Amino acid sequence: MRTTTSTTTSTTTSTTTSATTSATTSISAVRNLGILAHVDAGKTTVTERILYLTGITHKRGEVHDGTTVTDFDSQERDRGITIFAAAVSCAWAGHRINLIDTPGHVDFADEVERSLRVLDGAIAVFDAVAGVEPQSESVWRQAERHGVPRIAFVNKLDRAGADLDAAVASIRERLHPRPLPVQLPVGTEDSFTGVVDLLRLRALTWHDDGTPAAEGPVPAHLAETAARRRRALEEAVAELNPEALEEFCTHGTVTAATLATALRELTRTGEAVVVLCGSAYRNRGIEPLLDAAVAYLPSPLDVPPVRAANGTANGTANGTADGTTDRTQQRDPDPEQPLTALAFKVVAAPTGRLTYLRLYAGTLHKGATVLDAATGRTERIARILRVMADSHTETDHARAGDIVAVIGPKAARVGATLCDPDHPILLEAPVSAEPVVTVAVEARRSADTDKLAAALARLAEEDPSLRLATDPESGQRTLSGLGELHLEVAVERVRRDSGIEAVTGAPMVALREALVEGVTGFVYRHAKQDGGAGQFAHLVLDVQPLPQGSDGEFAFASTVTGGRVPREYVQAVEAGCRDALAEGPLGAHPVTGVAVTLTDGATHPKDSSELAFRTAARLGVREALRASRMRLLEPVAEVTVTVPEDALGTVLGDLAARRGHVRATTPGHGTGTQASAQVSALVPLAELFGYASRLRSRTQGRGTFTTRPAGYAPAPVNAG
Repeated sequence: MRTTTSTTTSTTTSTTTSATTSATTSISAVRNLGILAHVDAGKTTVTERILYLTGITHKRGEVHDGTTVTDFDSQERDRGITIFAAAVSCAWAGHRINLIDTPGHVDFADEVERSLRVLDGAIAVFDAVAGVEPQSESVWRQAERHGVPRIAFVNKLDRAGADLDAAVASIRERLHPRPLPVQLPVGTEDSFTGVVDLLRLRALTWHDDGTPAAEGPVPAHLAETAARRRRALEEAVAELNPEALEEFCTHGTVTAATLATALRELTRTGEAVVVLCGSAYRNRGIEPLLDAAVAYLPSPLDVPPVRAANGTANGTANGTADGTTDRTQQRDPDPEQPLTALAFKVVAAPTGRLTYLRLYAGTLHKGATVLDAATGRTERIARILRVMADSHTETDHARAGDIVAVIGPKAARVGATLCDPDHPILLEAPVSAEPVVTVAVEARRSADTDKLAAALARLAEEDPSLRLATDPESGQRTLSGLGELHLEVAVERVRRDSGIEAVTGAPMVALREALVEGVTGFVYRHAKQDGGAGQFAHLVLDVQPLPQGSDGEFAFASTVTGGRVPREYVQAVEAGCRDALAEGPLGAHPVTGVAVTLTDGATHPKDSSELAFRTAARLGVREALRASRMRLLEPVAEVTVTVPEDALGTVLGDLAARRGHVRATTPGHGTGTQASAQVSALVPLAELFGYASRLRSRTQGRGTFTTRPAGYAPAPVNAG
């Protein structure tokens, strides 16, 4: 039976311990954490300061200088944003902290999703001026779905306009947790020098160079405010925690130790969120943040054990080596349990194909053979690597609670469960978001076409939110993703890594042609004589639109009597009609919704054949379509848009400008500033190119939409 451990808060500034991962580190002293935030809130800077304070780096990396450890990709440094989730490891106060710095841009939300799937806790970073920003809200909701406990760090208190109370209020109003500030800033904006620890009522300050000064008493001008806020913290915690309430009622106060224990429990259950503050850029407030991370956020022992997907023990791989079945429903975080690991990231690195694993149970040894439970394929682990962004240190084994990369598996994909072959189990895989933006991609040089296809396939293997397809009608190769920046980064990776000059453009829309008014009794005579046996076929055709509500795109019938056209020739006529409908008269687009009836015909004793009748039908139907009244159709999609209510009017106007037909508007969920609405509309597919970016800009990143094909509708006269 798994037991839950409790860690006493270390409120003194911790001394840095060795960053070398110890094989004997207790699982209770492991923290698998993510850094979450809106773009530019300071996630990467927080990570860099943590690495610096824990002795991993000896120089503070800066985003603007392109010297950060976690933003190691050339595109990340060029753009100044985090694009790929990067894993690092450090040690603090006897604990090993595995950190994943996640992207903050909405286009890379799937990287955040896959990371959250394997994390036990998270630090949410907020801008002290902007408070809760759109993507802050999105990643917070993602963490909620995965049940990941969080603490909050209000960053950039040294900026003009910084306000801790306003940031806390926005957390309360927009995210709806119970925020519990445990610090009070010392100074504001440029004069911000430290924080008051409300649990022990002491001041922690830092010198101008970011080194900590000796802790001291609360400054006199803040003593009354600190006492009042400490009292408010005690009351808030007592409302939520029975032990704290009992102590509060008995003694009229709550000790620091009881508060720390209660805050850890409230964080683990999600009933409240501990809020800290500081300035990562100036290296102020990072030590207390690390103390809070190890004190309040859970270890692998504090989270529920993993269970097999869909409540089954073994998924599709339920046979053991001796032919029996392993009926274990869950795996505890125990090195002695059968190996259970989830692949959450795959990268093609210079050192080989790296598969990032979170080990939930068991011990993984170098050279071991593991089972991919979804495919039933066995893989050999050639090397095990401790990851530090883009650098790696080899190790002989990894245990439950570890996050490592391995070299060896050749077919394991993102979401694969790697487990003991004798004790198979299939874990639930991360669910990738559906793409919303599509571009056509082609090589500038035709000689690079095959290389481009292979490079794009590798990208799609690494990032499941990228979808590669070839349009069967246009022949275009298309790449779909979560946003324009997402696709831009993907294509740039192909250019840089493979040396292929790839060009992109809007994909072609597959138009259709349809009959509005057909012809009756259309006569077509096909006679060809060029030496030897000739070709002869005489047809009388009715070419009409399919009746309203009919299924299918084409219907054929024959009313010829008296054997005037033999049965095999009738079948050839039907085939010729289908040939003719492949290219219509308006723009060589496929023709849909046509009913052709063969009403009469004639043959020649020697020159008639199946080929002659098929040719006659193809040419005759084409002539009949030219004599008919036609119209062009374009594909339409059923779009469901979820937007904040205050942006509803703007979104409806934009849909109308895109020739959208709004079918329904219904209330979504939430109240107040969180109120949302859902709009259902039919929109031409051609008008949806670029819609994702426009929707985000008009809703401050809070609007989302889904689409599904909804058939065809009449297109404008100038289409096609």
